[in-house]
Amino acid sequence: MERNLVWKTISSSYVLKDTWATIRKDACILPNGAKIDSYYVYEFPDWVTAFALTRDGKVILEKQYRHALGRTDIETPGGCIDKSDASPDAAIARELLEETGYQFTHFQKLGITSANPSTNNNVMHMYLATGGKKIAEQNFDPGEDLEVFLADIAVVKQMIRENKIIQSMHVTCIFLALEKLGELHF
Repeated sequence: MERNLVWKTISSSYVLKDTWATIRKDACILPNGAKIDSYYVYEFPDWVTAFALTRDGKVILEKQYRHALGRTDIETPGGCIDKSDASPDAAIARELLEETGYQFTHFQKLGITSANPSTNNNVMHMYLATGGKKIAEQNFDPGEDLEVFLADIAVVKQMIRENKIIQSMHVTCIFLALEKLGELHF
């Protein structure tokens, strides 16, 4: 018989509630009876990202400055699921159009991943988007500024090998998409 490892939350309070930072402090009792008085949880909306391919098979990537690391990084397009989004599927279609100006004919869900399930309460929904066609100009959210570029799949593979894409959830999405496309064998 499996042991129940779920913690019991006995109290919760918010330390900080702001647009991009919500921190909750929980007091918990573990299954073995130990008590944790201060366990901090970072609350975020769920996120979406996509390995996005144009109609001619080019991968859409972004260069974006990431202030916490103080560097500009290469990433896959995506962002937060907004309260107005009907679903993660709707959110990724919206994010791709806003950030890249591309609309896609097909979306395939690749799964979910978590940046840090010990402290973060959300997940990243990952997609393979195909049939991308540029139909609009970029329409950034406030505080968003990025450059879009296209790359061959072979170039993306080389970027991964050279550690030029470091956002771990985006790397996970890339690997799952490459496997789905028959471009990765293990």
